[in-house]
Amino acid sequence: MLRLLVLALVLANAGYFAWTQGLLADYGLAPATQSEPQRLAQQLRPEAMHLLNAGDARQPEGAAPGNAGECLQAGLFSEEQVNALRPRLQSSLPAGSWVLESGLQPGRWIVYMGKYANEEALSKKRGELRQLGVSVEPLVNPALSPGLSLGHYGSQADAEREMARVATHGVRTARVVLERPELRGQTLKLASVDAALRAKLEALKPQLEGKALQACR
Repeated sequence: MLRLLVLALVLANAGYFAWTQGLLADYGLAPATQSEPQRLAQQLRPEAMHLLNAGDARQPEGAAPGNAGECLQAGLFSEEQVNALRPRLQSSLPAGSWVLESGLQPGRWIVYMGKYANEEALSKKRGELRQLGVSVEPLVNPALSPGLSLGHYGSQADAEREMARVATHGVRTARVVLERPELRGQTLKLASVDAALRAKLEALKPQLEGKALQACR
């Protein structure tokens, strides 16, 4: 019985080997073959692949590295300043390279102390605040000098909260004032400034009324 079982296993293995090798194909016994050339055509070609560095990866398809310019803006400009600036922009810069957009500079509120009679009184108060652990910052509005700012804020409510906080440190004479009112005007924006355009902008600096070109926000 054992000999018959061993013989059956040997014959089964021999038959499986013959089937996988196609030796029984003439008898209609053979494994199915994979013959789909379209799959081969879709395979990746590893020899055509290459690694991208971080700079290449940021470039849009079809763009050459280094061609993208920097977005710059300056402003705000009043209506009178815009009327003087626009003709110079039109005559000096390429069409489509710049635009004037309506803009808003929000008001600025400060926690204020002053005005003081003289610089000596101002210096004395600054020393007292330092002893209380209260910091000061420069004033933007010269009309409030000589005085001290204990912080600037985008809203009156925020400034009043800070005034209440410094009061807990012993500051009793501070008050909230509007240091700079809300301003409306126009902003000069250049979406793509390359080296050539930057050179033209250098010649236009006197017409920018001291407003520096900065990265677009």
